[in-house]
Amino acid sequence: MPMTHSISLSWSTVEASVSQTPLSSPAQLSQIDLVRRCQEGTRPDRAAFAELLRRYQSYVDKVLYHLAPDWQDRSDLAQEVWIRVYRNIRRLQDPLKFKGWLSRIATNLFYDELRKRKRVRPPLSLDAPLTTDEGERDWDIASDEPGPDEALATHEFYDRLRSAIADLPEVFRTTIVLREIEGMAYEEIAEITGVSLGTVKSRIARARHRLQDRLQPYLDS
Repeated sequence: MPMTHSISLSWSTVEASVSQTPLSSPAQLSQIDLVRRCQEGTRPDRAAFAELLRRYQSYVDKVLYHLAPDWQDRSDLAQEVWIRVYRNIRRLQDPLKFKGWLSRIATNLFYDELRKRKRVRPPLSLDAPLTTDEGERDWDIASDEPGPDEALATHEFYDRLRSAIADLPEVFRTTIVLREIEGMAYEEIAEITGVSLGTVKSRIARARHRLQDRLQPYLDS
């Protein structure tokens, strides 16, 4: 499956769904100051919120792509993420943790939608061609200033890794994405997915094993 391009989400789409209040330009503010400004008053500062959206839009797109690579309505999910952020940002107690909080909103929204759809994936062949994802550091190919051939090989490896993750059964794919890409703790993953801690660890271990099996022929060659 080809890598999707970044989802286009302008401020106007969010503006159409929630009320706004005018404010000053916040381009030079830090993340913490932007969040704090959004937490002031009865509604988030419009300009500060627009700047947060601009800075983290691609991150939300990436999270949703890894969780649902074959969903055609990810742009709708991305919009809903930002609507939820707008409505709940005053509840964030530590502005420094905004990115992790944003990731959890996107992940929880995905699982809400997954449960609503009661979606079942068809069986996947472990012998099918693989795809890749930006996997964990353990699979990185170390290289000091790689030459053109090495750079091409590294790029090809990550393409295969992206495909391999996209081809995993959904319960494995979402768990490995939450752990290795979003960096969540096992306990957080268990809470979000509604399964035991042991099940989370088992799924991650099995996902890693499948990915290594799929990538080993390429590495050996």
